[in-house]
Amino acid sequence: MTSRSADVAPTPPADPGPAPQRAGIVFVHGMRTSSAIWERQVDHVRDAGHDAVAVDLPAHGALHRERFSMPRAFEVLDEAAGSFGAGTPVVVVGLSLGGYTSLAWAAHHATAASAPPLAGVVAAGCTSDPKGKPVALFRDVAHLAVTGTTAVRRGLRDASLAWRSALTGGRSRAGGLEVAALLGDAVPRPGWGIVTDALTHLAGRSSVASTRALQVPVWFVNGARDRLRLEEARHVAAADRGALVVVPDAGHDVNSDAPDAFNRVLTRALHDFARA
Repeated sequence: MTSRSADVAPTPPADPGPAPQRAGIVFVHGMRTSSAIWERQVDHVRDAGHDAVAVDLPAHGALHRERFSMPRAFEVLDEAAGSFGAGTPVVVVGLSLGGYTSLAWAAHHATAASAPPLAGVVAAGCTSDPKGKPVALFRDVAHLAVTGTTAVRRGLRDASLAWRSALTGGRSRAGGLEVAALLGDAVPRPGWGIVTDALTHLAGRSSVASTRALQVPVWFVNGARDRLRLEEARHVAAADRGALVVVPDAGHDVNSDAPDAFNRVLTRALHDFARA
């Protein structure tokens, strides 16, 4: 079991060596966003010769009429992974809800027969294990916002603003699995149903356990200003071949806050996966 930890420098990385085997890359977005957040990353890996697809999770984007569930999310990732040529190794890249989903799918994928080979996982903004009381609490708050009175929902507003300041320093834009994004007073009423469904499916799963089940490299990528970096060490230690990269001056939505730095991380990760 090995691990590495490094901040991303503002300059390009050293020559990573020979070009890696071309993988098919699946990008998975966070809560209440869509596949559109990955445009810069999809262009970057395609320019490097990789096939790539950014999916919409159920209840999001093109699948907005569906309800979120982890089994349905697995079907979406299965379809995306199977869309590449036969024998093409697959890399899955997920942010926040997409990161948790990617780790869970990869662990499930490891036991699936006749599945495409998995080369590695890049998991961003998801090093706080969702299993247990915190996520269950946020789920229950979201449920109150759906079923409670107007007065109850109004009473959550001040708490939501406090969460936003505490978790993000007031700088990162809303998105992913930030509690500020989940509890924000600007969230339209239908959005609370998505939150409730997603947190219900996350609350019974452990991202640490999913990581421990994998036998491929896992790179964890966090923004330095992300306040949800609570269990980085546990996640890296659980990986068979783990790496941690912390991107300076970025928040929870690290691929959007620092797209060039995130793309450099992808380049390094893909070369690492090809050598594994």
